[in-house]
Amino acid sequence: MDPTFVHVVYFWLNDPASDSERKEFEAALNTLLEASEFAQTNYVGIPPKATREVVDDTFSYCLILTFDSAEAQENYQTEPAHLTFIENASHLWNKVVVYDALGQD
Repeated sequence: MDPTFVHVVYFWLNDPASDSERKEFEAALNTLLEASEFAQTNYVGIPPKATREVVDDTFSYCLILTFDSAEAQENYQTEPAHLTFIENASHLWNKVVVYDALGQD
């Protein structure tokens, strides 16, 4: 099994139809991803139109980060790059949902 710690974050923007707000959010997100010392891999996506009832396509962005360990993910939570991202972009969203998963050895 893979012991990687996976951090999945869904963002709902205040105004998802606003190109300027999307660009501002993406710029802040890119700065975070470039500067983070702890995130090993990252994925940013937007929802496709759902074709099945069980699929939630209401979010604006999905961010998936992986870390070597739960401790590395904890360090990420307080690193300057992450705190700066929250400070610079939190006014753009009205909802955030996080799912974390720890792989088993």
